[in-house]
Order: sequence, then structure tokens, then C-alpha cells
Amino acid sequence: MIERPRITVAAVIERGGQFLLVEEEDEGRLLFNQPAGHLELGESLVQACAREVLEESAWHFRPRDLVGIYRWAKPAAASSPGVTYLRFAFCGDLGAHEAGRALDAGILRAVWLDVAQIRASAERHRSPLVLRCIEDYLAGRRYPLDALIEHV
Repeated sequence: MIERPRITVAAVIERGGQFLLVEEEDEGRLLFNQPAGHLELGESLVQACAREVLEESAWHFRPRDLVGIYRWAKPAAASSPGVTYLRFAFCGDLGAHEAGRALDAGILRAVWLDVAQIRASAERHRSPLVLRCIEDYLAGRRYPLDALIEHV
């Protein structure tokens, strides 16, 4: 049986040539990901992205543009079945940092890394979408938020 895709959001946030990533624990491994997570009932994609950034990194964020929409099928592993994700990646404006704010369970820390460091750590990325979203951002891919029509 093929499962329906899980809808997720992610933020591509650049500051001074570095990108905000989170280090998180997943299936016993320490991995890097953009601040990202699942769309919750009743919220828009933009609201979900801003919420996930705050919960996972303690940074306020306002999505301004859509970088891309990505589908990724995570392969099955001994400990978990395969899952398909539909990711909406946004870039935007970084706001204030809430120092001392507790991060979501499983998130160890937020880190700022440059592109060379991100490429060098590819084996520790939660998915191939981590680098792909950054590469698309660097290539100038931007789509207006009004391309997203949400009837909720």
C-alpha cells in the first residue's frame, strides 16, 4: 500500500553567507536539517513555517517567497517503513532571537553554517532536500506567496 505524502514546510534562512540549520536526533543519528516540520490542522503553509522556525531554532521568521515544492520518498529502513514527504520550502526575513527558549524535543541546537560546511556534511543531512533547497535558493529560485491558494 502506498501512503499519502506527508506535508511539511522548511525555511531556507541566510545571514551573512551562512544558513540556519538545526541539529536533531533521528533514529539514533545526529542529523542536520533546515528548521522544518509538519503542517498542522487549521494553519496555512506560511504560518506553519514561521511556527516551526521558532519552535526548532528560537528565531522569529517571516516567509516572504516560496523557494520550491519538493517530493521525496524516504526509503524504508529496518526500523521504519518508507515515507513520502511533500515539502514547501520558504525564504524570508529573520526576526528576533529568543535566547533561552526551549527547542522542540529532539532538536539539540540551531547552527549557522556556510555552504562549504553544508556540502561537506551531506552524509549527516536528514534528507537530500537540505542541500537541494539551499542550492535552489542560491540559484535565485523564488516564487511569490500568492502562488499558494489555500481555501481553509
